[in-house]
Amino acid sequence: MSIKDFIKHNFRHFNASVIVDAAEAYVKHLEKGNKMMITLAGAMSTAELGLTLAEMIRQEKVHAICCTGANLEEDVFNLVAHEHYEKVPHYRHLSPQEEVTLLKRNMNRVTDTCIPEEEAMRRIEHKVLKLWQKADQEKKSFFPYEYMYELIRSGVLKEHYQIDPKDSWMVAAAEKNLPIYTPGWEDSTLGNIFVSNVLKKKISNYHVVKSGVEQMGHLIGWYKENTHKGSIGFFQIGGGIAGDFPICVVPLITQDLKQNCKLWGYFCQISDSTTSYGSYSGAVPNEKITWGKLDVTTPRFIIESDATIVAPLIFAYVLGK
Repeated sequence: MSIKDFIKHNFRHFNASVIVDAAEAYVKHLEKGNKMMITLAGAMSTAELGLTLAEMIRQEKVHAICCTGANLEEDVFNLVAHEHYEKVPHYRHLSPQEEVTLLKRNMNRVTDTCIPEEEAMRRIEHKVLKLWQKADQEKKSFFPYEYMYELIRSGVLKEHYQIDPKDSWMVAAAEKNLPIYTPGWEDSTLGNIFVSNVLKKKISNYHVVKSGVEQMGHLIGWYKENTHKGSIGFFQIGGGIAGDFPICVVPLITQDLKQNCKLWGYFCQISDSTTSYGSYSGAVPNEKITWGKLDVTTPRFIIESDATIVAPLIFAYVLGK
């Protein structure tokens, strides 16, 4: 039995039933020639979502991504340092002293997984700093993801690959040249490192990396260009800024620019946040109608569950596995 058939046969009620409905609606949305944006909050890259997301990108089931700076970099960290990662299955029971021991070993814990600072973060830091400095010297400015793409496409990381690159969603995104928006990029390891290098005068100014407002400006152009003939769907994993930043582009265009604009054509959120009106992460989809983001006819779903479990299942379903 395929994964898709298993899900359709067994997932009949409650949250499970919504998984089927949301996946079917995702497929139908694409079959009409429409496009899909995916947003990534949480630690999806360290959870190795690339195992299914990379294939979604390659098969053109995803056309743009908005993610936290951590998700942007952590897929690349895993790409070059996977063998040095450590699992901590008993993470719920770690004592404060055991956490200090991990700190002293430069093992940065994300739930049950420790990211090795030297092999992952510092290895990428040394490579990307050269790109930042080159742009600085040439008085150029790029989005955070463009620097990651340049690292991947240049081949300077290949000797360090420790996973099959087909399982890296960033490698797949670079191949397809997907736009990736990273609002609040400074809230990430590389964002912190970038700021430190400006303060240490190794980079002359902050404008070497384009800001969030510049990213919003780019998103407006991308959204308008890609809604001439069809619509764009919104598949949200988690909440926070990764989701709220891009969904606001529609009311920005209609209410602030006073221009006609199609609303989002599909909406699905996977979240274990407590349902709460007014909350970025826990607001139900209907609330977005009042903000001019979704229409009453927009297929909309909320799956209250762990995205590390649900997202791979939906992706496998959409891929027809």
